[in-house]
Amino acid sequence: MIRFRYIVIGLAAVLILGGLVRAAESRFPPPEFENGHEFPQTTTPQTREGVFAYIDSIVLLGTLGLATYLALKKRRRKAILGLTVFSLLYFGFYREGCICPIGAIQNVTMSFFDPLYAVPIVVIIFFLLPLIFTLFFGRTFCSSVCPLGAIQEIVLLKPISVPRWLESGLRLFAYLYLGLAILFAATGSAFLICRYDPFVGFFRLSGNANILVFGACFLIVGMFVGRPYCRFLCPLGVIFRQISRISKKRVTITPDECIKCRLCEESCPYGAIQKPAEQWTKEQYKKSKIRIAFLLILLPVLIFLGGMIGKSVKNTLAQMHPTVRLAERVRMEETGQVEGTTDASDAFRTTGVENVELYEQASNIRQSFGLGGILLGAFLGFIIGMKLILVSVWRERKDYEADRASCFACGRCFEYCPVEHKKRNERKQQ
Repeated sequence: MIRFRYIVIGLAAVLILGGLVRAAESRFPPPEFENGHEFPQTTTPQTREGVFAYIDSIVLLGTLGLATYLALKKRRRKAILGLTVFSLLYFGFYREGCICPIGAIQNVTMSFFDPLYAVPIVVIIFFLLPLIFTLFFGRTFCSSVCPLGAIQEIVLLKPISVPRWLESGLRLFAYLYLGLAILFAATGSAFLICRYDPFVGFFRLSGNANILVFGACFLIVGMFVGRPYCRFLCPLGVIFRQISRISKKRVTITPDECIKCRLCEESCPYGAIQKPAEQWTKEQYKKSKIRIAFLLILLPVLIFLGGMIGKSVKNTLAQMHPTVRLAERVRMEETGQVEGTTDASDAFRTTGVENVELYEQASNIRQSFGLGGILLGAFLGFIIGMKLILVSVWRERKDYEADRASCFACGRCFEYCPVEHKKRNERKQQ
């Protein structure tokens, strides 16, 4: 049952998330231009061409189909784990983690906002296939196809449980990450997901030292906390969560009646097993209705507050765009605030474009970040408000069930369910 302290937590969460972005301006300022540092230019991941691209698509379709069969029909943990290893080797180390459905979010977003960018067909396939399978069969892509999930699945040794309230709070970072990735892709600033993929350095056996350390930290934490990236940061994961809620089919723990042995709950390292819920009393229903009514009134406040915070950080967010950075550098050179020039500013002057035109372009980009910041902040405010509302809603459950949104279809609960083993023995005897 939700208490009013969660309302305070919701308001605080909006302020904290906004504060984290605003604090980045002072804690992580752009490099000093005087030292000759150059920002890396935005790059988009390249896909394989010709027949190899279609081979990748066929392999993806095949592994998705096999993962669905193993999770929903075969119900064998060892087989699912074997497919997990294959996906890690093929999509991870062989294909070097690119292109992946997670990063494809940015390609698809960019194609909507940049008429000059033609999204490759293989990117569309990699983006749509997992979504379609999730809509019909739940998160079978996450179970044993995604290389980022696979590498975390392999390193999990001694899992510990994470309180539901903490997991729900940490998941806000995934929504923030998704919003920022879409914003930066829409404005042509950066492919944030690809740039900060924590495991691509391991897949390519090279990469930026900071990203390698970042990935190593996730793997170390992943030895004790099941799939921390998937649960708390993956931008595609939060999309899958919502789609899987309405999936036509899903993973069920027991083939027949649940005997409430709780072994499935103990076996799940992801906190995806929902306990039976007792019927509420009339008094509990009454209190719940009052809370929901109050939170529905509070929801627009959270959306407005989030939007204002997002608008206030537009200049910080705009620093990700190369045109904005170039305009600031040229202005500083023209006003004598810095000495010397950079390769980027020299290249700009050779184009013959007037400084005023460059400044106008940068101003327009900042304005687009102003609108984008408002939408991003409003989106986060909406998510926080809906989380608080959903906590106040009672859902009837008579058995231990796999949560549609949180279940990764890893198959661990199959092996721990005595009813499942009884059915297997009966099939063997037939």
